[in-house]
Amino acid sequence: MLSKPVLTVAETTRILEAARAEAEKHQWAVAIVVVDDGGHQLGMLRLDGSAPASSYIATEKARTSAIGRRETKVYEDMINNGRTAFLSAPLLGTLEGGVPVIVEGQVIGAVGVSGVKSDQDAQIAKAGIAAIAA
Repeated sequence: MLSKPVLTVAETTRILEAARAEAEKHQWAVAIVVVDDGGHQLGMLRLDGSAPASSYIATEKARTSAIGRRETKVYEDMINNGRTAFLSAPLLGTLEGGVPVIVEGQVIGAVGVSGVKSDQDAQIAKAGIAAIAA
C-alpha cells in the first residue's frame, strides 16, 4: 500500500491566506480556490471586487491542474501552439492560473486563481503554494 501527504484545513488556510496577501499587495481582485488531488474544492476566497465568474473559472483551473497533474499553462500553450484539437478535451480550465501542489513528488491538490492576467493569476497561486513549501 502506498501513502502520500494530503492537504488539511491548516494547509488549505495557509495557502489561501498567502495567495490573498499576494493579490492584495498588488490590489488584484481575484478568486482563489484550493482543491484536493481529485479536484474537489477544499477552500475558496473571492476578494472584494472580483467578478462572480472568477469563482467558477478559478475552480475549473484548480480542478484541471489537479487531475491533469500539471500547470494549466501547459494546456494553454499547447492550444496556442496549434493543437486546437485539445479544445475538445473534457477539461474546462485550460487557461494559465492553475498550479498543482506537489509534496514529496506527489500531486496532492492544486490552486486556481482567476481575475487578472493569466500570468498574474499563476503568480498568486504560486505564492499560496510557497506558504506550505517553507
